Amino acid sequence: MDAVSPFLSIPEDVWLASNALTFAFFDTNPTSPGHALIVPRRPIASWFDASADEQTAALALLGSVKRELGRRFKPHGYNVGFNDGAAAGQTVFHAHLHVIPRYTNDVIDPRGGVRHAVIGRGYYGN
Repeated sequence: MDAVSPFLSIPEDVWLASNALTFAFFDTNPTSPGHALIVPRRPIASWFDASADEQTAALALLGSVKRELGRRFKPHGYNVGFNDGAAAGQTVFHAHLHVIPRYTNDVIDPRGGVRHAVIGRGYYGN
């Protein structure tokens, strides 16, 4: 990474959870209440650049984050994933997993999940 990641300046006292290789916190630009990010401690741009241990650590943290979001926000479902590269919508080039709580009736028809973000699918013309 060329620039210092803004994620690395987030103080530990606001983290939702952490382990040796990753940490989680609330997204500052959430798509829903409780939207959180899981980030490797090592500043790498792409999920695909993460080591197997970093990917495993991020997925291990997912359970803790889900439990905490469930306790605080009581969502009815979740979308979990990542954007990799500018063409995919990545705006902070430090790899991160999105954990997005979903709520009954938060959209008219949630079928297809993240497909609604792709032009030609869901709400973008079909």
